[in-house]
Amino acid sequence: MKDIRTNELLALKEIAEFLNSANEMDSMLTDALAKLLDVAGFTTGWIFLMDDLDGQIGFISRRLPPALAENSHALMCGDNCACIESFRQNKLNRAVNIIECTRINYAIHNGMGDTAGITHHATVPLNAGGERFGLLNAAQAGKEQLSENELALLQAVALQIGTAIKRIRLYEAQERNAQLYAKLGDVIQRIHATADLNRLPVEAVRIIGDTFRWANVSLFMSRNRELSLRAQYKNAQASETWKDLSIEHAGIVRTAYEEDRLVVVSHEGAACAAILHTLGLPPNGSAAAIPLRSRGHSIGVLLISSPRNRQFEHYPEDFLYSLGYHVTLSFENMRINEQRGELALLEERNRMARDLHDSVLQKVFSLSFMAKGAEAILAGKEPSVERSLQEIGSLSQEVLKEMRALIWQLRPAGLENGLLPALKQYGQRIDLTVFEQAEGVMELPRAIEEALWRIGQEALNNVKKHAGTNVAYIRLRKNEKEASLEITDRGRGFSGRTRSSKLSMGMLSMRERAEALGGKLAITGGKGQPSTVKVTIPVHIIEEKCLEEKEQP
Repeated sequence: MKDIRTNELLALKEIAEFLNSANEMDSMLTDALAKLLDVAGFTTGWIFLMDDLDGQIGFISRRLPPALAENSHALMCGDNCACIESFRQNKLNRAVNIIECTRINYAIHNGMGDTAGITHHATVPLNAGGERFGLLNAAQAGKEQLSENELALLQAVALQIGTAIKRIRLYEAQERNAQLYAKLGDVIQRIHATADLNRLPVEAVRIIGDTFRWANVSLFMSRNRELSLRAQYKNAQASETWKDLSIEHAGIVRTAYEEDRLVVVSHEGAACAAILHTLGLPPNGSAAAIPLRSRGHSIGVLLISSPRNRQFEHYPEDFLYSLGYHVTLSFENMRINEQRGELALLEERNRMARDLHDSVLQKVFSLSFMAKGAEAILAGKEPSVERSLQEIGSLSQEVLKEMRALIWQLRPAGLENGLLPALKQYGQRIDLTVFEQAEGVMELPRAIEEALWRIGQEALNNVKKHAGTNVAYIRLRKNEKEASLEITDRGRGFSGRTRSSKLSMGMLSMRERAEALGGKLAITGGKGQPSTVKVTIPVHIIEEKCLEEKEQP
């Protein structure tokens, strides 16, 4: 008895030393089985490795009899047996003898070949730290039941194997995560390298889809509290699109958008059916909806999906959130860079307008005045000189007219006297009758005034082109907290979801101008009813930024 106990301890020691040095799953399990058979005297052994993610069963064996190994272990690869059923029902928590094995009995009764004298086997679950990994089975020729000592030995070996499986899976998960984050870094660099904001949506889904080899990647952006599909990656191809999707029918995309949280579905089900069907994606599989947020509010959702079930369960939440964050950051950085470039251009245009007004325009005006004075002095005395002076005066007037038009194009003259006069004058230039109303007298920061001017221009253009009326109403409100501009038509209005590419881009441009300054844009009415475009921009935020920039050395 003492010798038996000593052999068991030596067997456990050898197996433990081997398991502690192994790092590859399949070879570790195969060699562990071989060690167990050698030191414990079992005839054969096999392991069922369960995968909780997709329900698949892995099979590894050593010294399996010919009857059980026939046709590439076909008999052993089925999942209809007592030990697996007990494991799945969580009824198996220690090493036990299986009196009737359906696999062995089937091989014997159907004359499938030599079973090497095996009629029964013992089984023990592979567990570690509350996790379950599968089953370890062992059998000895001519033996219907293992002793308590032999079962205890199996139990001890199973615990060591379970611990090794958990260690290797943790190592593999770390390796997998390291690769994921390395790929994420590459994705971030490539997306940030995209220079054109209009190309960013389609480039983003293409880069993400190609890098992670995901079947489908869809980018949704919000417009007027509705979602619009901006770009889609499927069949290894990326395409740009403008497809509106009612948020009520957006499934998990709606949940991610409204609740600002990651949503992962393992099976397609009702939560994902509407959105996948609308986009022409496979009607089964799994998906993850990643929220995109900027300045405290939702701007869109990144949807990744696959025809495979449970595809995204093993991805760390931090990784998926990071992906969404960096996609958002790319849009924000590009918008900020474009806004900076636009503001720099506006400043340069304003400088040129001032220079032209203060120098060239005044000199031409002086030239015109001097020509008239000389003409009056020489009146009737020198006809040829008088005609030349008249031509100089006429040319000077033409130059003055052209210079004023050029200055208007560089910086509208009316904007120097206020936003409303500029918008009213612009409306008159496009044959609109404009009625204006102002509340508040405070001066607006240059950035807000320029943004409201450009948004107002686009809104007036839309009234002229689409509302079927030549009358527009403008209301400007200003206070210490915010500035708001409303432009209303009394015609048939226009829809923010109109399919015209110019109108769609104009709407997007207005929204982006407002959001770039922390504001918001709302469009109401349309579809045959008068429309109102209202933009609201917080004044104090811009003023604080201006102060910070002035205080910087």
